[in-house]
Amino acid sequence: MKDKLGLAWGKMKAWKENTFTKKAVKDFSLDFVILLIACCVSAFSIVGVLIPNGLTSGGITGIARIIQKFVEVDFSILYYGLSIIVVVLVAVFLGWKEVKKILLLSIMYPAVLFIFEQLNIELLEDKDILLAAVFCGVFTGIYIGLVFWRGYASAGTDAIAKIVRKRMAPGMGLSKILLCIDAIIILGSALVYGRNIALYALITQVIITKTSEIIMYGFESKVVQLSIITMKYEEIRDYIIKDLNRGVSSVEIKGEYTDRCMRQLTLLCSPRESVQVKKQLASIDPHAFVTVTRVETVWGAGRGFSDIDKD
Repeated sequence: MKDKLGLAWGKMKAWKENTFTKKAVKDFSLDFVILLIACCVSAFSIVGVLIPNGLTSGGITGIARIIQKFVEVDFSILYYGLSIIVVVLVAVFLGWKEVKKILLLSIMYPAVLFIFEQLNIELLEDKDILLAAVFCGVFTGIYIGLVFWRGYASAGTDAIAKIVRKRMAPGMGLSKILLCIDAIIILGSALVYGRNIALYALITQVIITKTSEIIMYGFESKVVQLSIITMKYEEIRDYIIKDLNRGVSSVEIKGEYTDRCMRQLTLLCSPRESVQVKKQLASIDPHAFVTVTRVETVWGAGRGFSDIDKD
């Protein structure tokens, strides 16, 4: 009898493991396809729009464009080199856990850039800097939105911002650090390419931000409230506090249908961060119950939101 029970348990365990593996492979395959499409869209915006019109932008792209002004090297090679540097810095200062988040795109995106450089295609028939700045912002915003939507990240200035926050400004919001880094890059572009090109880069950067937000959350607000009901609240809580650097509150609740006591976590965050939480929940507790509520305004000095004593 015990042997039969043991055999049945072994088969059930094997079935569960096989089902989980198939789901993981299916999910990764979907992620890979979407990320590949996103990389193609962004590569086209760089090779077919930005570079032919003499433009630049913030982020690693802006750094590569500044270097390209002094060194005659293909953009994809420069970008690949900068991505490797970022990956090494992340490994040294943030650890392997953060490297895993950016490793896939650090390899895929420069490779797609290299392929598009060989195609030699352009979007605009004639040189039009303003139109190029707008379209470059839209295409790059689609890329970033799709990447964040699937819970991934690239070896870009957002990774550098995480390093800066951890080492130099732990109390400062990640978005503010990222804004400062991009501002420095655009100011550097002004010295190399001129003030007008830097202003066009600013337009591109604004459009990138707005487009990526629309891709992730439609036309909803920049702040959302997450209410998470989970049995594994400690792991989710630690992720929110340590990785996202966000505050979170909790309360014990009871499900009347199941008659079980659980924890409900509540936090305010950006749409991008909520996608990261969703990705983490999928791996920790796929049975968690989450509600996402749009928030119009948040006041709370020192918490990454608007100060309560200001207009």
